[in-house]
Amino acid sequence: MRKILLGVGVFLVVLVLAVVAAPFLFKDKLRALADKQIAQRVRAQVQYDPANIGVSVLHSFPDLTLDIKDLRVIGLDSFSRDTLAYLPNLRVGLDVMTVIKGEEIKINSVELERPDLSLRRLKSGLANWDVMISDSAAAAKGQDTSQVSLAIKGWELTDAHLRYEDLTLPFRMEARGVNHSGSGDFASNVFDMTSKTTATDLDMTYGGVAYLTDKQLDADVTLNMDLNKSLYTFKDNKIKLNDFPFSFAGAIGLPNATDITYDITFKALETDFKTLLSLVPGVFTEKFKNIETSGKVAFDGYAKGTQTATQLPGYGVNLVVTNGRFKYPDLPREAKNINLKMKVDNPTGVTNDVKVNIPQFHLDLGPDPVDGNVAIDGLNPMKVDGRVKANVNLAEALKVYPVKDLNMRGQFFVDGTAKGTYSKTQMPVVNAAIRLTNGYVKSAKFPAPIENINLSGTVVNTTGRVNDTQINLPQFRMVLEGEPLEGRLTAHNIDKPVFDTNVRGTVDLTKITKIFPLEGMTVTGRVSGDIAAKGNMADVEAGRYQNVVASGTVKANNVTYKSKDLPQGVKISSGTATFNNNQIALQSLNGTAGSSDFAASGTVSNYLGYLFTPGQSLKGNLTVNSRNFNANEWMVDEVSAKPTVASTGGKAPAKAEGVLQIPKYFDLVLNSHVDNVTYDNLKLTNAQGSVAVNDQTATLKNMTFNTLGATFGTTGSYSSKNLAHPKFNFGLNIKDLNFQKAFAAFNTIKTLVPLASQVEGVFGTNFSVSGEMGPDMMPNLATLSGKGLFDVVRAAINQSEVMTKIASLTTLPELKTLLVVDKKIQANIVNGNLVVQPFDLTIGDVKMNIGGSNSLTGVLSYITALNVPTGKLGSAMNSKLTQLTGVQNIQGTDRVTLGLNIGGTVKAPVVKLTSGSVKDQGKALVQNVAKQKALDLLGVKPRAISKEDSIRRAGQTTEEAAAQAELDKKQQRIDAANKAKEQISKGFNSLFNKPKPKPKPVEPADSVK
Repeated sequence: MRKILLGVGVFLVVLVLAVVAAPFLFKDKLRALADKQIAQRVRAQVQYDPANIGVSVLHSFPDLTLDIKDLRVIGLDSFSRDTLAYLPNLRVGLDVMTVIKGEEIKINSVELERPDLSLRRLKSGLANWDVMISDSAAAAKGQDTSQVSLAIKGWELTDAHLRYEDLTLPFRMEARGVNHSGSGDFASNVFDMTSKTTATDLDMTYGGVAYLTDKQLDADVTLNMDLNKSLYTFKDNKIKLNDFPFSFAGAIGLPNATDITYDITFKALETDFKTLLSLVPGVFTEKFKNIETSGKVAFDGYAKGTQTATQLPGYGVNLVVTNGRFKYPDLPREAKNINLKMKVDNPTGVTNDVKVNIPQFHLDLGPDPVDGNVAIDGLNPMKVDGRVKANVNLAEALKVYPVKDLNMRGQFFVDGTAKGTYSKTQMPVVNAAIRLTNGYVKSAKFPAPIENINLSGTVVNTTGRVNDTQINLPQFRMVLEGEPLEGRLTAHNIDKPVFDTNVRGTVDLTKITKIFPLEGMTVTGRVSGDIAAKGNMADVEAGRYQNVVASGTVKANNVTYKSKDLPQGVKISSGTATFNNNQIALQSLNGTAGSSDFAASGTVSNYLGYLFTPGQSLKGNLTVNSRNFNANEWMVDEVSAKPTVASTGGKAPAKAEGVLQIPKYFDLVLNSHVDNVTYDNLKLTNAQGSVAVNDQTATLKNMTFNTLGATFGTTGSYSSKNLAHPKFNFGLNIKDLNFQKAFAAFNTIKTLVPLASQVEGVFGTNFSVSGEMGPDMMPNLATLSGKGLFDVVRAAINQSEVMTKIASLTTLPELKTLLVVDKKIQANIVNGNLVVQPFDLTIGDVKMNIGGSNSLTGVLSYITALNVPTGKLGSAMNSKLTQLTGVQNIQGTDRVTLGLNIGGTVKAPVVKLTSGSVKDQGKALVQNVAKQKALDLLGVKPRAISKEDSIRRAGQTTEEAAAQAELDKKQQRIDAANKAKEQISKGFNSLFNKPKPKPKPVEPADSVK
């Protein structure tokens, strides 16, 4: 006993030490290994917090357990916005000895709690789960593939949510509340794998048809796994959907990386009709066990062949129901004489080879029989031969089969036959009649009933030609809470329908959409009207509206619409529209769009073509007025085209997010007046003008508005054809704009005119500019080009770093402060760079000329010439000028011209003295350099100096020749050779918007550098 107690004590001590030591000994090692394996072997984004990794020995002693919380796997490329897996709790069992020894680490078990897995295959065949890099591919890169091995003997999923979608089929499966466990020795090549799976809700759709909805799953499956042959054979297995049990026999193989082979059969394990009844939607409830049933079921099928990327294996299903019957204990009627034979067979697996044969279907709903039969051969084209006939009292039907919270009555009759081929150019010979008399429907979702439903109609086609189909609905009538809606419809020639219809009454959209919900949309309000239309769709598509008779009046009251694509919503408080075959006349339409109000009137034409013919535009001329319009909430993401206002919960955002999308098929002229406009962080007032919308382009004509205390006028256009690169071309006329307000409000000013931050005063401009809008609906500065004139009414430049350095260098303190009055400055924008044409200033007795450019990055490249009295310069400057000009008695001259280069940035400018002259050549010097900078931005190449130029200059003095050489370097791209003269002239005409004279020889300067 003492030895036993001692052994237990030692075991407990070892266990406690292991619990305490494991996190310290192995956590960093395992985390580093995980990071390395993910980086080398996973083609996906794997996100997790290192703090959420834990190591323990308690869960799977003596193995180590690696716990990872909140791990997320996101795909790449086509799946970069898809989460493949979200794992709140991942637990991996590791062989402790392989971890301690540092050998190949073996994974013995995997447990997932509440995982959310989404598997998708695109039409292209790409699959989001294809994220693992194979051993061979990793080895080819020289990576170690022996650090981790799978020796899994058990795995478990708890409360999982699984989604699988294959668009190549197309097939979709979703399961919720999944619990799955399995075991098997994957270290062996041949073994039995056992698994147990349950799911609370299972849905499956194929080709858009729902085959399973909200079904419960319970499956026990044993597969013999032959990993050498990649062959998996069903052994003992039992699968139950709701209360319907069946089993599989045979095998599934994986002969290569892409194909799957099937040789399996399946059959029902019970023959009681009640088991099949459990699969009928709405039947499998808590009361199911009390349903009285009788009858037999036979169910079996097969799948045999190879599934490839383009083909399914052969398959078949047989279902027979004999003398089925069911009765709910609390209902007076029963369904009886249920007899069904169905055979589906496709031995080739080619989709178009499928054959469906239902030679018999019959049931009695109380006293009312329902009969039918159908045979289908192929899908495209589809040969069909079938009939359905029923005459059912709806009130009696609910006494047989309950539909929760639904009350119906009325006599429903249908009798239809179809025989022939259905394709794009053919349809079966059809003779069908439908009739509902004294119908009544009431649902608990919305208690207002639809009453007095009376409709009758026929669909007839005697030839099998599509255009010979005749649809006749001579009357329909219904009453919703005392409000009648009635009408009629006849149509034939399906390809280009010839129609004659009339509808009149009032529709409460709130009630209708609660009875018939619209997914992703909310609609409320009331619409009343009396509408008639008669004509031919061929005339509509050809625009021959004179051949179409349409007339009527529609009135709307408090109609609202909101959807995922329009989260801010639109509300029409009131509005009346009268129309004919050509146009709709809107009268006093009032409402709100998001937080913006509007009032509209005018005409809309081509509405028939817009509604019924893809690609035709809605045309019109409207007058639209608004008190407040918020443009920010109409922005969309430049990639997805989804509204960015959705991120603000439908509220109007404070700033613009995204770009403005112009509707594709609109051809409208909007004459507008808006009292207040919010755009980004600007407030505009008294905005008025005309906007023409056409071909995804909005063209502004004579648009004016006030903001920042100034008056703005603009013409031009904005196009969202390429939503990722929307383009604009505007002409701006601005009056009385404050420099400081402009700098604070416009990012364009901040970047292109950084000196504006140091200017106090008022200016105007007449400027044309074009380029692209960025994803924030602000101009992309790198794409800008433009030209125009800045009219400086008054500007004071104080405490400018540039002027301070010029004053310091020249010893002219009066230059620290500049006052500019009534000065016009020409400027251009070339590839996003601001080019300022030379202009003159006078500061006291100092004459100043300045020009140049600055870049998007804020780099200054300006030149200025100062003509000053020589006596105002200090001795140091006079000495420097003597060196530059070669004139020994510089004090003996009256005035001198200084050439300065201004570089660096606005905050850190660099000012250098580069030339001096006793002549007043400042203006010519600045003009030549400014032209050179403009040509540099345009990309015009320099030319070589001609032989004649060399001969002409041979007679110059040494000083003159040196000065001329310096000017030639600055001017050689301007004095183009004869062959390039026309090209350069065009370049300047487009840049400066006026003809340029032929360059004249520049007077030789007397300066030397």
